[in-house]
Amino acid sequence: MIVGIGLDVVEVDRMAQLLARRGEAALRRLFTPAEVDHCRGEPHPAASFAARFAAKEALLKALGTGWQGGVRWIDVEVVRPDAAAPQLQLHGRTAQLAARRGVTRCHLSLTHTAQWAAAVVVLEAA
Repeated sequence: MIVGIGLDVVEVDRMAQLLARRGEAALRRLFTPAEVDHCRGEPHPAASFAARFAAKEALLKALGTGWQGGVRWIDVEVVRPDAAAPQLQLHGRTAQLAARRGVTRCHLSLTHTAQWAAAVVVLEAA
C-alpha cells in the first residue's frame, strides 16, 4: 500500500551557486561523504548534487513531516549499490519516522538536465 508520494525540482544553477558560496561546509551539512564522492566523480557534479538534494526534499514530503524534530539532511542518503538504480538509505531520526509510518520500501526516481534536477519518492507499507 502506498503511504506517501513526494516530488521535488531543483534548479542546477542555484545548487552550483550554493556550493560555490558555502563550499565544504555546505557539502558536509547536506550530503554524506559517499554522496560527495559520487557526485564529484560525475561529469556534471552540480546536477548530481541537485538531484540528490531533490531526493532528500521529496522523501520528507512523502513522509509528510518536513524538516522538523531532529531530522538532518545527511539522515537521507542516496546510494547506488553495485551501480544499480539509485536507492534511499535512511538514518537516524528519518529512519525512525519512516518506521513509525510503517514504511517498508522507498522507491526513488532521479533525473536531471543541465538546468533542472528532479526526484520522485514513493513510500510503501505492508
